[in-house]
Amino acid sequence: MIALTLGEIAEIVGGRLHRADGSETVASTVEFDTRKLTDGGLFVALPGERVDGHDFAAQAVAAGASGVLAAREVDAPAVIVPAATEVERPGTPMALLGDRTGAGASVLAGLAALARQVAGRLSQNGLTIVGVTGSSGKTSTKDLIAQVLEPMGATVAPPGSFNNELGHPWTVLRSDRDTRHLVLELSARGPGHIAELCSIAPPRIGVVLNVGTAHLGEFGSQEAVARTKGELPAALPSEADGGVAILNLDDPRVAQMAERTSASVVYFGQRDGAQVRAVDVQLDSAARPSFRLISPQGEAEVRLALHGAHQVDNALAAAAVALELGATPQEVAERLSSARRLSARRMEVTERPDGVVVVNDSYNANPESMRAALRTLATMARETAGEPRRSWAVLGVMGELGTDETSAHDEIGRLAVRLNISRLVVVGDRARPMYQGACLEGSYGNEAVLVPDVAGAIDLLGDQMQPGDVVLVKASKAAELWRVADAILDGSRASNGGTS
Repeated sequence: MIALTLGEIAEIVGGRLHRADGSETVASTVEFDTRKLTDGGLFVALPGERVDGHDFAAQAVAAGASGVLAAREVDAPAVIVPAATEVERPGTPMALLGDRTGAGASVLAGLAALARQVAGRLSQNGLTIVGVTGSSGKTSTKDLIAQVLEPMGATVAPPGSFNNELGHPWTVLRSDRDTRHLVLELSARGPGHIAELCSIAPPRIGVVLNVGTAHLGEFGSQEAVARTKGELPAALPSEADGGVAILNLDDPRVAQMAERTSASVVYFGQRDGAQVRAVDVQLDSAARPSFRLISPQGEAEVRLALHGAHQVDNALAAAAVALELGATPQEVAERLSSARRLSARRMEVTERPDGVVVVNDSYNANPESMRAALRTLATMARETAGEPRRSWAVLGVMGELGTDETSAHDEIGRLAVRLNISRLVVVGDRARPMYQGACLEGSYGNEAVLVPDVAGAIDLLGDQMQPGDVVLVKASKAAELWRVADAILDGSRASNGGTS
């Protein structure tokens, strides 16, 4: 956070001072959790389902906060934001607020206005903002970009998938005058959301990974998803002003977004014609890719420590960003090869002492990421020396697919059979079409089984899993299938050596 007085913050958000003369200086973190506050920070008083941050305002100041951003008067120095409906300035994420109303919407609107001001000042100070969007792979790519840029200057990126109307401005406000790169993950629940996120922290470089079927229940069609993802390249500055759109040439819907931007366009992918390209892609026995990086600046060998062929495109996107900012191909290759998984429950690979390998990819799921995870599992279980390893796919519901939900689950069940996955465990009745698809594809006996809940999956695995098995656990977040992975590893956790 750059140093601002409460008076300056009040002016930025259009609010008023309360129990403060305006000279109080906020010079450190902006937090909505009192446990994470540091001296000189700003406490954001958000109302929640169980507790209201306004009730902790005095506690926050006692813990060292300089003041509070609030929607109503509190027992502490504060800036009181106006009602959200009264805020009309650019950068206020009104559509992003969704069904948030009252104090919550007001505070978030004020936080967005503050983040926009800080991002603007820091951009004039040399900060480069990089935005990343796509139906899948955003978090992994954001983490890779941050790791390849960090050696070139202080870099800020959100933890995990903290990419919503709260996480986005919160991440922006973690930047200070020493920050050289701000990497932001842009997610959307509807049209206009990405454009509004871009208005809060206008990116100079925008990366679009893919257009898939995630959130079809909210968007209605892939075309609508593509239009929304295309809001990122459309928001970039012109080529003359340094804007760069980094687009996946392998995805036709993404490649067409070049028509929506006045920025320069850099294509990445594995097709001829991509400026940043991967050739000679190979997977080792743990499904870790290696490839030769081809770029206008030269070539270099990359050997990723991440798991899954889908990581190649993520790595190419990160390479394209770093090359645009002045890194050499060899520097990019070295940083990509040393990059590690930063966000939990995303292709998190752990081996128990008895050789059981657990692939915990349970943070979220859509048809594209589910297919990628199953192919990774098949690679990890293939024969290397002697017998192939027995593979388990423990899968749950993929949410927000709308009318495609049944057919999408059916397809995943069939794919598991085609990939010769040894055992398919489908968790929960809503995912039943996955089990039915496997049966119709030719699964027989107990190769595919439907269990009612997480406890049923844990019991089945406890009874039948054997040393050396490879187990993939994946579903949408609401299914909480990480509890299966945790149960498998409980009492037998072993270090994965930092290779996931």
